[in-house]
Amino acid sequence: MNTSTKINLSAMMFLEFLIWGAWFVTMGTYLGSLGFTGGQIGNAYITTAIAAIISPIFVGMIADKFFPAQRVLGVLHLAGAALMYWVSTIESPGLFFWALLAYALCYMPTLALANAIAFNQMTDSEKEFPVIRAIGTCGWIVVGLFLGFTRIEATSYPMLIAAGASLLLGLYAFFLPHTPPKGAGKKVTIGDILGIEALRLMKDGYFTVFVIASLLVAMTTSFYFGFANLYFNESGMQYTAAIMTGGQFSEAIFIALLAFFFAKMGIKTILTVGMLAWSVRYFLMAFGGSDLPGVLLWYLAIIIHGLCFGFFFIAGQVYVEKVAPKVIQASAQGFIALVTFGIGHALGARFSGMVVDWFTTGAGDEMTRNWTAIWLIPAVISLVVGVLFGLFFKVKPAEIPVEAPAEAAAE
Repeated sequence: MNTSTKINLSAMMFLEFLIWGAWFVTMGTYLGSLGFTGGQIGNAYITTAIAAIISPIFVGMIADKFFPAQRVLGVLHLAGAALMYWVSTIESPGLFFWALLAYALCYMPTLALANAIAFNQMTDSEKEFPVIRAIGTCGWIVVGLFLGFTRIEATSYPMLIAAGASLLLGLYAFFLPHTPPKGAGKKVTIGDILGIEALRLMKDGYFTVFVIASLLVAMTTSFYFGFANLYFNESGMQYTAAIMTGGQFSEAIFIALLAFFFAKMGIKTILTVGMLAWSVRYFLMAFGGSDLPGVLLWYLAIIIHGLCFGFFFIAGQVYVEKVAPKVIQASAQGFIALVTFGIGHALGARFSGMVVDWFTTGAGDEMTRNWTAIWLIPAVISLVVGVLFGLFFKVKPAEIPVEAPAEAAAE
């Protein structure tokens, strides 16, 4: 891959994740300033989970079969720019949900499309892709630092920044390297895309333990994604969005070192640590504060993100690749993504919003939240799940007979 292509792909990834980082982290704080309840904030975060379920269908059934990826990427980001601008003007909870859902349905498919465009240009993806993808994390970090230091988290400006960046990427996408549809002429079903075939792996009891634990822990992650920024701001943290980018720095480091940890610790230990790390994070947030030593607990809760994300989400994908038979590996990855990023986040967004409302008293300027009680709920859930997972889970190849496709059998 030549230097010019590397620059093009890096710019694409930088803008792709700058867009997401601009509005996603600070939205809870902004909606809180508008008087949204915890349940209404949780509903807003459900939109990305719904879109995560639907977007593979869109990419697999339409984008992969009929249109070049870079053109679809451009059209979706242009539409997303208009929708995000509209979202930034809405203050009604009901209309906000539907407008943000429309935006999420445009944005979430672009994650897979950006990856497809990048992979199509690479000769050695194992060496080339991590660097390009890391530039995307840099985009998230840069916008987070900007939002934090300018202190505009409680305004609609982050959404306007996302809309502007989406417009820029939408135009830029038409100048990206050509990526023709890979699935043209192939029959792909919704079951293939959602990983339904991988349900046969559930016959293995250990795989079932992994799926159930992953679903429950994924539900608890919605507490952090949806309400951490609001909590830190309400509790007196300064430059919150900027400080929270420490999690992305940590994420990049731990993902880069994941191969080393696999060799030293083994996949069961890594998955267990990843689940328990979420519990540790929430206990730290429950008992942290704006003064010493409480603020150090806050910082540790943010920095531990590398363990939370890398040892749970990424390691989980590696485990699925390890146990799934070759002929259904793609289906199995789609299935676990559906369980965690789709169903888990959707249920978690709803549940976290309900918990926040349970521990909220008053209304308007008199509204107060018992954040300690709120954070202890996911802390205890993830602790129990992590301990039970460590006790009952084992790693072994799933002994599930899988028929090879007719085409493969004929080769």
